[in-house]
Amino acid sequence: MRTRTRFSRMLVGGVTLGMALSLSACGDDGGSGSSDGKIHVLVYGDATNKVEKAVVAEFNKTSKVKAVLDTIPGATYQQKLQTIINTPQAPDVFYNWGAGSIQPFVKAGLLMPLDDFIKDDPKLKSAFLPSVFNAAQVDGKSYGVPMRGTQPVLLFSNDKVLKDAGTKAPKTWDELIDSVKKLKKSGVTPIALGGGDQWPTLMWFEYLYDRIAGPDLLEKAVGGDKDAWASEDSKKALNKLKELVDTGAFGTNYDSVKYTDGGSPALVARGKAGYELMGSWYYSQQQENAKEFAEKDLGYNSFPTIDGGKGDPANVVGNTNNYYSVMKKTKHPEAVAKFLKLMYSDKFIKQQLAIGNLPTTTNTEKFLDTAADPKYARYQFDLVKKAPSFQLSWDQAYPQSASEQMHQAVQQFFNGSLDVDGFIKAMQALPTA
Repeated sequence: MRTRTRFSRMLVGGVTLGMALSLSACGDDGGSGSSDGKIHVLVYGDATNKVEKAVVAEFNKTSKVKAVLDTIPGATYQQKLQTIINTPQAPDVFYNWGAGSIQPFVKAGLLMPLDDFIKDDPKLKSAFLPSVFNAAQVDGKSYGVPMRGTQPVLLFSNDKVLKDAGTKAPKTWDELIDSVKKLKKSGVTPIALGGGDQWPTLMWFEYLYDRIAGPDLLEKAVGGDKDAWASEDSKKALNKLKELVDTGAFGTNYDSVKYTDGGSPALVARGKAGYELMGSWYYSQQQENAKEFAEKDLGYNSFPTIDGGKGDPANVVGNTNNYYSVMKKTKHPEAVAKFLKLMYSDKFIKQQLAIGNLPTTTNTEKFLDTAADPKYARYQFDLVKKAPSFQLSWDQAYPQSASEQMHQAVQQFFNGSLDVDGFIKAMQALPTA
């Protein structure tokens, strides 16, 4: 999966809510509140739309009620969705990130629980990996069907740089610290970090917390238990992270480096850094921007284990998938249910794999050899399939309104302007609804 999905959540923050909605539609305007006799499917506008257009065309071959694909350019998707979600222009079905991204809509009574759909067609749930499907549940009810590809966060590396420094990708935290010291001694930045974007830094918190405290801490915190952030496990995770920063692992100017402009990936590709922690889209990005490096020296591994931690070493964090959710006031629920069935069809899976996405259906495995890069696709799929927990990125698990405060706290802890207690207080102050 490419960076486009991740970027969307970070760029929307600067977009004004009052911006005029500009839909690039394949048909007439309408939506769940319209009477045009169609179902409108609203998606994030990017290159992946060619698969979504093909699915709509496939659906329309046999459905009496036709589907229309509407798109909003990625950088403005989230904010523009909010401007129409409770208007007559609302779609019947819309793209989202599950969890915190849909929680406000669920609480406002706008979304349809999919329990009845699943009762009529159990495969709408059973055809997907549980750790991914469950990320679109709110208060025990299902509100989303996975529709693109999974994006686990991996520890990428320049294996030539590691070899030249006399080290290798770490399996444990102690090995990571040792590797950092060797890389630093060899004259390179051990770990590239696009701290100027803030969200790449968050990935380090997500894995440290999961490895030390397990997934329950975040689940409690998102549920409103502010004491979770003040737990001993929370403090232990923060001190581990401070230990890593204090070794000089990220250099000294990471706050002026960005991922979004290609800065941090270039450090790894050009041999100026050893590692970068990033979502799985990083692989295809390096193939596009630094093809020779990607083919010869780009490595990828799971996050190191931590002795005494409560989290299962097989747990992963990242973006579980994207989802289709359904508006409660759709006039065509039967047609919508039929449309959602296509999300686990063999044809859809193969189309997604062909463009580099990794669907999270139970039938994906038999088509992995048709992927853009079969070896990498299989590695990711096995990682996600075996994961007891797939923790959603914190800024997706929390409501969108919490993102800016969260990112600031993350950046300030890394650069030393917030200590452990200050970070805990900042996280306790985040809105949870």
